[in-house]
Amino acid sequence: MNTPSQIPQELMESWTRQSNALLTSYFTLFGQELISRTYHSRQDAEGLFSANFAVISHGVESDPLLNYANKFALNLWGFDPLILISTPSRLTAEPKAQNERDRILKETQRKGFFKNYEGVRISAKGRRFIISNVTIWNVSGTCGEPLGQAATFRNWRYCVD
Repeated sequence: MNTPSQIPQELMESWTRQSNALLTSYFTLFGQELISRTYHSRQDAEGLFSANFAVISHGVESDPLLNYANKFALNLWGFDPLILISTPSRLTAEPKAQNERDRILKETQRKGFFKNYEGVRISAKGRRFIISNVTIWNVSGTCGEPLGQAATFRNWRYCVD
C-alpha cells in the first residue's frame, strides 16, 4: 500500500521524529530494541515503517489523535496516512469496547506499559479483527515530556461474524 517514498514529505519528517520517540521510549521501558537500529533517524524510521509487525501511536490530546502507523498497521486498518493523522484513536475500536480500551490506556499511563493485551479492533471500512499479545507503552520526548502512547503486535485475525 504505502512505502516511505509514497508518504508526503511533511508527514515523513514528523513520522521520522515520532519513530525516534517510539524506539527510544520502547528501549527505555523494556531494555530491548523494537527493531535493529542504526541510530540514523531516517534509516531507523524506514526500518520501523517496513517492519513485519504493527506499530501505531496517538498523541496527548483530550481525544487523542493517531499520529503514526507503520505500513503493517496502515494496511491492517486500511488507513491513508493523511486520514490517519486526523483520526481519533478511539475510532480504531468498536464503541462497545471503549470502556475496556480506556481502562487499559489509563493503566498504561500509570504503569508506563501494558503487556499481553487482546481486543477487537475495527478497520476504516468496518472490518473487525482481533489483535493479541499487544504491548502498549507510554511515549516520551527527549526531556521526558509525555508524547502519547503506542502499541505493537504481530498477532491478529479477522473476526468471524
